[in-house]
Amino acid sequence: MRKVAQSRWFAEVEMQVQFFDLDPMEIVWHGRYVKYLEVVRCALLDKIDYNYPQMKASGYAWPVIDMQLRYVGSATFGQKLRLRADIVEWENRLKIDYLITDAETGKRLNRASTTMVAVDIATKEMCFVSPPVLFEKLGLEPV
Repeated sequence: MRKVAQSRWFAEVEMQVQFFDLDPMEIVWHGRYVKYLEVVRCALLDKIDYNYPQMKASGYAWPVIDMQLRYVGSATFGQKLRLRADIVEWENRLKIDYLITDAETGKRLNRASTTMVAVDIATKEMCFVSPPVLFEKLGLEPV
């Protein structure tokens, strides 16, 4: 089983499962995990000062082009979750690995990854190398 990578660029968020996230089986509906990924991804992007408004201001959109989710366990109403996101690739794309665990026991419930690419807003063209602004936000020199 592949382990979720950890990096120096990460964020963690705790949240409690709400009733509206449940399916008829009284567990979190599988589609809600996408929302959970977005919550912790935004916390991570805030941490590096490059969330969606800053992306737009820099002239780039960063659509998600790939998403992988692996469901290991089920979350239930009222359960406290810990969501973690780690930036693991940035040179040609922005790849983020995620881990969702029970906040109290640490039991793994879900692991996931998303891949985002830079698209020049003015030309609508995909960039094959991440723009310098991403390297700047990560505190790195562009390659």
